Amino acid sequence: MYKRCITEVTMINIAMAGASGRMGALIIENIDDAPDMRLVAAFDIDGIDMPAGADDVVVSHVDEIDEVLKNASPDVLIDFTIADAAVSNIGHAVRNNVNLVVGTTGLEPYQDEIAGIIADNVSAVIAPNFAVGVNVFWKLIAEAAEYVGDWDIEIVEAHHRHKKDAPSGTARQAAEIISRVLGRKRLVHGREGLCPRGDEIGIHAIRGGDIVG
Repeated sequence: MYKRCITEVTMINIAMAGASGRMGALIIENIDDAPDMRLVAAFDIDGIDMPAGADDVVVSHVDEIDEVLKNASPDVLIDFTIADAAVSNIGHAVRNNVNLVVGTTGLEPYQDEIAGIIADNVSAVIAPNFAVGVNVFWKLIAEAAEYVGDWDIEIVEAHHRHKKDAPSGTARQAAEIISRVLGRKRLVHGREGLCPRGDEIGIHAIRGGDIVG
């Protein structure tokens, strides 16, 4: 005789900042497919009042984020926007006791400000790339850098023409990892004219077409 077991699913209520963007739209699709997640709010500066996801949520203007977070009471705010917008959104989330997952890149100049806002108030995961393969890549280049000595290091990355920041957060993180291991502090983002190569790490960004990146 078998006893049927029913497992109760605990739903995670999610708000999405950057809902009309490429990553935002993909994340919302995955939320719709997840049995334990539900989209309860969405924000952007574009696509206002357009449907977001399968639960009758519409995109609110980001200026309304504080009011919507209070009313929707999400467990987590996912942010894929731009750096200055992300800092503002983080502040709104903390004030409303909403945990954070932030994939926005270009946040390096704001690190101290963000740390001060978050402090011990909410839980937060902030990373320039959440892909498992990329995180393995970062681990591998840290190990490889220990063996290359005085090799010349150049990083070339490519993304679609709509990407707003350069270099990408993934490339910047790779450069910072190598810099820490090798002790090379100088990062060069472009060269022109007479510029003999020094003890540096070069980073180059290609933008064009629909390259996923």
